[in-house]
Amino acid sequence: MKALIVEDERMARTQLARVLEANFPDIDIVGMTDSVESTVAFLGSDSAPDIIFMDVELLDGDCFEIFRRTQVRAQVIMTTAYDSYAIKAFEAGSIDYLLKPIAPEALRRAVARARERATGVDVAALLAALGPRDPAPARQYKETSTVRCGDRIIPVDTAHIACFFSDNKANYLMTTEGEKYMVESTIEQLAGEVDPEKFFRISRGCIVHRQAIKSASKHFSGRLLLTTEPKAPFEMTVSRARVEDFLTWLG
Repeated sequence: MKALIVEDERMARTQLARVLEANFPDIDIVGMTDSVESTVAFLGSDSAPDIIFMDVELLDGDCFEIFRRTQVRAQVIMTTAYDSYAIKAFEAGSIDYLLKPIAPEALRRAVARARERATGVDVAALLAALGPRDPAPARQYKETSTVRCGDRIIPVDTAHIACFFSDNKANYLMTTEGEKYMVESTIEQLAGEVDPEKFFRISRGCIVHRQAIKSASKHFSGRLLLTTEPKAPFEMTVSRARVEDFLTWLG
């Protein structure tokens, strides 16, 4: 089965490709696109996919413009952080959808459903179900983190947070003034709540704010060692698996 990934976020494309390759050896990823224009061009080439994993919001518009501009013969599974468009399409009986972050069991369900279907997308039913085009709501990210200091509960603005980190089975944030507070949220939860333009998860146990990074240097085992202000109470390194994405993010 040939697959096309349509996704405007590089990290999301890479992650989905890795999951597909690890769990579905019979799926051959024949292309990755990030916009309406590039997807329409790809679908007009000879590399016709059998299945398309398609994000809703692309670089130059929403993905439904693709259906309006070209005939889509492949099975389409939407991958989106918003359910408004995807649910309408799903109700038309034409496609499946996966809400980000994508759960493995949901991915298996969607691929199984795509295998069962012999025909492509019913574009007429799809467009009828979509109705008038509405802009997707802007993603809202965490603006404050609540910490406890004795008997007091203090809200800390994310602009004043240098990093989040784990230490001895507890989770903390460090402010731009170097103050350390315990937080109840896990690093995994925080990674999905903070603005990815400002924060980057450099390892399983640490998320750093862009403004705190002063320099990065090569470290052993292919990692990067970060110099930050304020200085972290531990050696802050970017794990080898995240180095490439980190450098792209740091830009």
